[in-house]
Amino acid sequence: MATLAERILGGAAGTYLDRQIDTAYAHDGTGVLTLQAWEEMGGGIPAHPEQLQILFDHIVPANNSTTATLQQKLRTFSRASGIRLSDCGEGICHQVLAEGGVLPGSVVIGADSHTCTLGAFGAFATGVGATDMAAIWASGCIWLKVPETIRVDLTGELTGAAEPKDLALRYVSLLGMGGATYRALEFTGEGAASIPMEGRLTMANLAIETGAKAGLFYADQETRRYLAASGRDDDGAVTQVPEEGKYLETLTIDLADVEPLVAVPNRVDTVRPVTDVAGVRLDQVFLGTCTNGRYGDLARFAAIVKGKKVTVRTVVVPASQKVLAEAASTGVLADLISAGCMIGPPGCGPCLGAHMGVLGEGEVCLSTANRNFLNRMGVGGSIYLSSPGTAAASALTGEITSPEGL
Repeated sequence: MATLAERILGGAAGTYLDRQIDTAYAHDGTGVLTLQAWEEMGGGIPAHPEQLQILFDHIVPANNSTTATLQQKLRTFSRASGIRLSDCGEGICHQVLAEGGVLPGSVVIGADSHTCTLGAFGAFATGVGATDMAAIWASGCIWLKVPETIRVDLTGELTGAAEPKDLALRYVSLLGMGGATYRALEFTGEGAASIPMEGRLTMANLAIETGAKAGLFYADQETRRYLAASGRDDDGAVTQVPEEGKYLETLTIDLADVEPLVAVPNRVDTVRPVTDVAGVRLDQVFLGTCTNGRYGDLARFAAIVKGKKVTVRTVVVPASQKVLAEAASTGVLADLISAGCMIGPPGCGPCLGAHMGVLGEGEVCLSTANRNFLNRMGVGGSIYLSSPGTAAASALTGEITSPEGL
């Protein structure tokens, strides 16, 4: 009997092994550093370019000539080496890969900490640094230690205005930042099965905020449904059945007890009920990122603000071109624009404080992102984290507001 991480990697927890990867990717930020390390290692053509991707998402379009020059260097390299390139506007790397690019049981390595998002598909997905990624370019393999696993057993179903993001903030607050360092989180139980794929992506995304190496759901019929809708109705997309593995510990959460939550500055694990911080004045609301920039997130936000007007500057950045197109075709985009929201091109947007929504000194933002560290979105700015529903209710009032009843 083995945990899901052990089954995918092919070794017992605590052992070190070399594992062939199925997919590896870098973005415009880490890709530059990876290319530098690659050239220092001798360069040449990567061993398995068909397994590699470079995706532009962090600063798109380029915000200055230095960024543009570095992106052009990556374009030139990807074309010469046969690495697939997703250029500006196609979307956030984790979301683009989630749109049919990952199958259950695969090993996915990204040069970004939130690669754990893709564990929602029953894959082992984890982030590495630029030097490790350059080594993957050279060999097609990764050397790692098989992590021990913490089981997060989910019971019941979400009720009221509670969303998967609230559940994610709940488990981060219980484990704490660093509480699962170099562990795998395994989400199990009937509660896990009740969460749709978009919600699972949000849940897996925040695993790194506990220090976890990966966050995994078991692939089931919801996984198969989502893959089929993404054009991957693949017989190889197996259904995974949990076994009685050896868990380091088990954390049990009843979804019915989850309520709308907010992570307050400057830690992701410092979480309060929305009602406890209601009334905090806001300068900006941000909807987007690899955590909550998917179509369902935009649709929930739009349903709340439709026919009304936001009273604070509100930035909406779809996670991918596909999300943007769906929002446009269904009228969600029109509802957001009519309510006074600003729409940015698909990408990471203001999340890392690069552009398209940077905060000023003393400003306060309510964001649907995954991190609220000091100065992340702008020097001197403060960040609260919430679900799309809470963000929408707050955009209407200009202060943190509960979405209950909306």
